[in-house]
Amino acid sequence: MAEKNQSNGIGLGTLLFLIFLILKLTDNIDWSWWWVTAPLWIPLAIVSAIAVIAAVVAVFEHNNKK
Repeated sequence: MAEKNQSNGIGLGTLLFLIFLILKLTDNIDWSWWWVTAPLWIPLAIVSAIAVIAAVVAVFEHNNKK
């Protein structure tokens, strides 16, 4: 049977979030919650922005072919 490539480890974003969360909850940093949770939402925002840009480029390419 073929082996599956699976990652059972914790990701870098999750690790950073946990570190920031612990530091925030122990009052070692005085950051906004937006920055504490940034390792979770920034990658999603980047992927979403790339998808939007790709869709806009595809629409322009489709309209230019007509």
